Amino acid sequence: MSGLYFEEFEPGQAIEHATRRTVTETDNVLFSSLTLNLAPLHLDAEYSKNSIHGQRLVNSLFILGLVSGITVPETTQGTTLGNLGFNEIKFPKPVFHGDTIRVRTEIVETRESKSRDDSGIVTFRHLGINQRDEVVCDAVRVGLMMKRPAEQAAAAS
Repeated sequence: MSGLYFEEFEPGQAIEHATRRTVTETDNVLFSSLTLNLAPLHLDAEYSKNSIHGQRLVNSLFILGLVSGITVPETTQGTTLGNLGFNEIKFPKPVFHGDTIRVRTEIVETRESKSRDDSGIVTFRHLGINQRDEVVCDAVRVGLMMKRPAEQAAAAS
């Protein structure tokens, strides 16, 4: 397990995730097709030539999933009890085939759970950044995170 427990998150903390991913045409076409998002801006090269971008756009929901997924090994793998939701999602710049995405997570807030004594709530801000250092995805997510097991907490003190 490589995720962090609730107690290991501090507001203001930033995590630069090691994993980066170059987005391919196959990623975009497959994801758009599987989710039945048949918008020509994602699938039709000829149509997209005449768009404001001059080329196909990568499906923004794929980018949200990629950005969220990249964060898992270093934040929540094995230590999350659930994703409580996304408060805000923005896509300030488009993503195109061949763009490489890296992710930075900022811890916005932590608080004790009001209904569970074995967990706490962490608000994450995930920033997807392309190879030109442009933010392409800005997502605020709330997760229910496990507290450190009692035997580990006792050993740590």
